[in-house]
Amino acid sequence: MITLYGIPNCDTVKKARTWLDQAGLAYQFHDFKKAGIDKSTVAGWLKQVSWEILVNKKGTTWRGLPDATKVAVVDAATATALMLENTSVIKRPVLCMNNQVLVGFDADLYKKTLKA
Repeated sequence: MITLYGIPNCDTVKKARTWLDQAGLAYQFHDFKKAGIDKSTVAGWLKQVSWEILVNKKGTTWRGLPDATKVAVVDAATATALMLENTSVIKRPVLCMNNQVLVGFDADLYKKTLKA
């Protein structure tokens, strides 16, 4: 089962969804703006990718945070708290399949990983 996490109006998420559709791969889309995200899901991601990868420090959400909030994000625990509070700070999309986690969209990596 493939699950793609993100928000529907994100351009990168749209590219990933288009790629999956064109590859004929069935997937479940989890809109974490509407459905949120739980701590156990984020903890599972953090077993495979670092919090530095999951927290999108290049995005407008991060840039809009107060400086005090930004400097307080120093480890997986503080990053998790921020991601649970503000899902828009999570780099998108997050693709999960067979206990593998891919963050962002890279067509070549999707092809290699999903063997499409």
